[in-house]
Amino acid sequence: MSLPVTDTSAPAADTRHVGTLIIGSGFAGLGAAIKLAQAGITNYVVLERGNDVGGTWRDNSYPGAACDVPSHLYSYSFALNPEWTRSFSTQPEIYKYIQSVANRHKVLDKHIFDCDVLSARWDESSAQWHVSTTKGEFVAKIVVSAVGALCEPSLPDIKGIDGFKGEIFHSSRWNHDADLTGKRVAVIGTGASAIQIVPAIGKKVSHLDVYQRTAPWILPRADREYTKIEHLAFKYLPGFQKLCRTGIYWMRETQVVGLAKAPVFMKPLQFAAERHLKAQIKDKDLRKKVMPNFQIGCKRMLISNNYFPTLAQDNVDLVTEGIEEVTANGIVSKTGTTREIDAIVVATGFHVTDSPTFAGIFGKDGRSLAEVFEETGMQGYKGAAVANFPNMFFLVGPNTGLGHSSMVFMIESQINYLVDAIATIDKYDIGTIEVRKDKQDKYNKDLQAAMSKSVWNNGGCASWYMDKHGNNTTLWPGFTFQFRNATKHFDLAAYRSVATSDLGAVGTATTSQIDLDDEKAVAQ
Repeated sequence: MSLPVTDTSAPAADTRHVGTLIIGSGFAGLGAAIKLAQAGITNYVVLERGNDVGGTWRDNSYPGAACDVPSHLYSYSFALNPEWTRSFSTQPEIYKYIQSVANRHKVLDKHIFDCDVLSARWDESSAQWHVSTTKGEFVAKIVVSAVGALCEPSLPDIKGIDGFKGEIFHSSRWNHDADLTGKRVAVIGTGASAIQIVPAIGKKVSHLDVYQRTAPWILPRADREYTKIEHLAFKYLPGFQKLCRTGIYWMRETQVVGLAKAPVFMKPLQFAAERHLKAQIKDKDLRKKVMPNFQIGCKRMLISNNYFPTLAQDNVDLVTEGIEEVTANGIVSKTGTTREIDAIVVATGFHVTDSPTFAGIFGKDGRSLAEVFEETGMQGYKGAAVANFPNMFFLVGPNTGLGHSSMVFMIESQINYLVDAIATIDKYDIGTIEVRKDKQDKYNKDLQAAMSKSVWNNGGCASWYMDKHGNNTTLWPGFTFQFRNATKHFDLAAYRSVATSDLGAVGTATTSQIDLDDEKAVAQ
């Protein structure tokens, strides 16, 4: 049962009907659009609040922005890029790659840009989603949330910060009109973004204060430019780039043993990080400040060759006392010291387990996703579905994050599941589908049991991986090929589904479960 896609150029006041509505066009949303089209499923629209594809890699354009996963692995398997210039790509290069994939696969005509989704509500009477946006109303049979985990900036709750008179912006909302040359600058945070920003601006500012709450573990960055011979091999030697990608993949998978199974095997990595720190920091007092007090892997492992040397510069101070308040032109530490500054860069990460987007999605009982997660924690089924939210699928959903490898691999696994799900819905003419709560509960019980031995739960740190209930609802506790196998086919038997013909006049089910005769559907 298909509804024609309404012309995306229609007036905003019109209500547009569509079979599948995808929210977001980063790696996940764009990949879903391409794979749906390749599967012959063309009745979809992508809503993107930005002015272009790219998601995280469009928004995070701060100085020094780069990926910490090797280039060959951080790309779609169906769109390898022989043009990578170096082993770890920078933000402009990754953004250009995503744009090129969108153009090559001709899916931009399915996008509506500068379209912010305000709310999505399940309407039981019509068995459809009603989605309100800044460009009008949409009605969709299926909604796919491809909103990334690292898209909603987390701003610090610091006394007086709203009264600061100088330049202030979050790392993911970098103000390129603000010239920091010769300025006194404060960077709040020492996470993945901060350790790239600090070296990038450290030599051009007059003075830099880096405010550290928790010292991160930092490993050497094995980054280099590819040679001309390598470029020729990537482009013209059949299978060479794929072989490189496979080698990187399996090398990264070895880390899972220490991260998720037996943390004792993280010792070699921690030893390497300690040697890196001691080699680059000679001052004993500074070395003591930047030495982490938890096991490596417990928080996100970072890579950099120039962060520590920047901290050792004469014009840079590492501040560890904590912030008491922000004044009109400075920052007061917990010890009472005031440091005058001209600009503040907020590098305090993102809302992951408490994303503001959750508050605008309302399920069949009228509760928002935020209210459901407030009660249970951020739980789902295979990172793709959440009980109480019929006909909705998630990409980069609960427990799909990684601490060691490429999220693009996980995204492609979820896209496989999504495409098979929509094909199954079309095959059986299913009207509504919702993951069974008992299946979801068992899935999460097994996840947390697997997580109990991990370094994330036992490494002695507090991290954004954990929710307020004490559960790690962010990461996948195993090998990525296990997740790929688990999402290879859509397991319809784990869902309550109602055929379109069995929906009553007001959209409610007149039967509890459609009759299944497909072995693949019930195999799992």
